[in-house]
Amino acid sequence: MSKPANPTLIGAFVLGAAALAVIAMLLLAGGSWFGDRRQHILYFEGAAQGLQVGAPVVLLGVKVGTVKDIQLGIDQNNHRFLVPVVIEILPHVVRTRGAAPIDLRDRDTVRQLVERGLRGRLRMQNMLTGQLYVDLDFYPDRPADYVALDPDLSEIPTIPTAVEELTTTLEGFAMDKFLANVAAISSSVNKLLSAPSTQDLPQRLDATLRHLESLTARLDAQSKPLLNDARDDLAELHKALAGTQVAMGKVETAADRVANLTAPDSQVVKGMVRASDELANAATSLRNLTAKDSPTVQTTNGALKEISRAADALRRLAELLEQQPDAIYRGKH
Repeated sequence: MSKPANPTLIGAFVLGAAALAVIAMLLLAGGSWFGDRRQHILYFEGAAQGLQVGAPVVLLGVKVGTVKDIQLGIDQNNHRFLVPVVIEILPHVVRTRGAAPIDLRDRDTVRQLVERGLRGRLRMQNMLTGQLYVDLDFYPDRPADYVALDPDLSEIPTIPTAVEELTTTLEGFAMDKFLANVAAISSSVNKLLSAPSTQDLPQRLDATLRHLESLTARLDAQSKPLLNDARDDLAELHKALAGTQVAMGKVETAADRVANLTAPDSQVVKGMVRASDELANAATSLRNLTAKDSPTVQTTNGALKEISRAADALRRLAELLEQQPDAIYRGKH
């Protein structure tokens, strides 16, 4: 007859299994249940296929959280569909030197980072599966476009993906005009290539090359005499330069001599100064002799007057003798 089961052992076994299950769940969760998390929301415009709940949230290449919820919304003002994505940030993921860690869960901290250019963007996580993740990075040149009207929500502005930006650019691109221009350019190129002058280009180019070869051969043949003449000219030029240097040396020597002769303490300058002084004294003496009140001038003036009276007397005597030749021996009547 079998022994009856012990209810105490069965209860203990069940409790142990439950405890092991809880411990396993905690280990699989990575201890995240013990960490306090705070949520932020991002509004993405366009399709978000490939983004799943649990996808990583990366800041500058480091995982800082996960995607908690993905919804579908509409912007009443612009009448467009949006994809609100709720993310949860792990605590104390940004550490600093010698200071308290920066808590990205704090709304004021996130708001300050947004003012510095923090933006959200969807990026490809796996090319094969097409899975996406939320990438947080700094884009100071991109404006912060807020969508949420609820002040209780902590919103991180988003920017379009590279594919969406390229799509927007292509949508505004005038493809018809571009294709028309390409067709016109192709037609012009065909006309240019089919023109007779274009088809004659290879023959003209061949003739030009032959002419250049002939010219090169002539230059090679005439280059030696030209080089010899140039070498002789350079030798003559060298001689002329040497003669010029010698002449310049002589000129410098003559200039030094002239400078020595014209120095204030040279004998030549002193002699010229003495001669100049003597000439000045002679001029002064001559000026004194020729003055109106000088004795020499007065004596000379008296002598001139006497000579004038004598000349007048001789003139009258000559006139008398001309009229009376015999007046010499008869006397004046």
